[in-house]
Amino acid sequence: MSSDEQKPTPENNTLFQGFEWNVPDDKKHWKRLAEELPKLKAIGINNIWLPPGCKGANPKGVGYDIYDLYDLGEFEQKGSRGTKWGTKEELLELTKVAKENNVGLYWDAVLNHKAGADKTEKCRVIEVDENDRTKEVGEPYEIEGWLGFDFPGRGDKYSSQKYHWEHFSGTDYNQANEKKAIYKILGDNKGWSQSVDDESGNADYMMFADIDYSHPEVQADVKNWGVWITKELGLKGFRLDAVQHFSERFTNEWIDNLREQCGDDIFVVGEFWSGDVKEMSNWLNDMHNKFSLYDSPLLNNFGQISTSESADLRKVFDNTLVQERPTDAVTVVTNHDTQPGQVMETKIEGFFKPLAYALILLRNAGYPCPFYGDLYGLSEPHETPASCGGKLADLILARKLFAYGDQEEYMDEANCIGFVRRGTWDRKAGLACILSNAGPGQIKMAVGKMHAGEKWSDVLGWEEGEVEIDSDGYGLFKCPGTSVAVWVRSDAEGREKFPTNFDSDIYNKA
Repeated sequence: MSSDEQKPTPENNTLFQGFEWNVPDDKKHWKRLAEELPKLKAIGINNIWLPPGCKGANPKGVGYDIYDLYDLGEFEQKGSRGTKWGTKEELLELTKVAKENNVGLYWDAVLNHKAGADKTEKCRVIEVDENDRTKEVGEPYEIEGWLGFDFPGRGDKYSSQKYHWEHFSGTDYNQANEKKAIYKILGDNKGWSQSVDDESGNADYMMFADIDYSHPEVQADVKNWGVWITKELGLKGFRLDAVQHFSERFTNEWIDNLREQCGDDIFVVGEFWSGDVKEMSNWLNDMHNKFSLYDSPLLNNFGQISTSESADLRKVFDNTLVQERPTDAVTVVTNHDTQPGQVMETKIEGFFKPLAYALILLRNAGYPCPFYGDLYGLSEPHETPASCGGKLADLILARKLFAYGDQEEYMDEANCIGFVRRGTWDRKAGLACILSNAGPGQIKMAVGKMHAGEKWSDVLGWEEGEVEIDSDGYGLFKCPGTSVAVWVRSDAEGREKFPTNFDSDIYNKA
């Protein structure tokens, strides 16, 4: 065996979105995550995407109404010291637990705008068309905009930068006449960024007070913040909110500066909702391939296939980012934007969720990101129960233990598909996965002659019985109707951990 083959196979990486939109405003979420983190690590979660924990205009809100980047629940501002998620001390305790368990933390960074200004300021503007931000409406005039940010509760701690009208490119409210509109701020070197998406003519303005990244003071302050929070919390990565709405040029510079100061291995993923994989690929090229994007076309495919009677499962990866650029795709089934009741709500039928999760967790392409609301349920005390019939933890654990090695696909039938993973020299078990969006299915699949004579069973327990692998390495694998089965050798190392139960001794000793 060569030295290359002797290198240990690294454990599969799995990212977990550690929140949903309706987590209760009890300021205990950092504590909740700290308690759950060792259990999450035990099933194979290597990194957790944290919510936007900087102080927002509404301290009961999720945090996308960002007020102060440097307030992590430390200062009395906006009617509260802590954020919805908890205090800075509790956040630091979470980072300690994460470090002890070798779990990376990614911060949800909201860099497009600010909200909840401390005072109004007068500035000259011109209104623009709500549907086309490149079209000006009427003549320039003066407004009183909520554009003065003094951060009185924090003062100059961590940063002395204050924000005034000249640090913004647009706003949406004139206090003088209480009129809502989209106002482009006028002045020297002012205007919408030209390195943004062309949504609505120009996507620079999205909401609240839109930050102007052509201003050198803004650039310096936000670059400083990225390095500060990474070191303050020991972060391993970022999720950048609404990346197509603020300067690509600045985003490139921000990532370069962050990696120069904090290490080349800082991971960055952007939120860019688009159904067009070519648009997303072009944007990644413009960003010089510095980070990943969530695979929204794949999520759209999950929605369409799950809600169409007997749709063709073989088309599930058509025109997706994970198909086009597998190393740049973070794959999701649901997140806080697409969950029920949210702006980007995407309906995925309940029966299809375990199929979708099997497709992102057990195959060899993409960086899967299971969702808090799918693992634990939505709206604590979980009015909506966990998805996948409570089996999502099992699917994540199956990825950790068995989803390794070469992949072979079986895509002959429209409504029943399968694939096998052959394992590696040191992670030998492998797996066989079969999915159906119609009636019960079966496929003869080759798992390899090295498994001849072995008895395999479904780790999910939905398909009963065992399959004996024949002398040529084939087995006839089955799954129930509108369901999925994940077949693994019945005595494979780790099988005793199924079904997962976070209340069991296995997880409470993790």
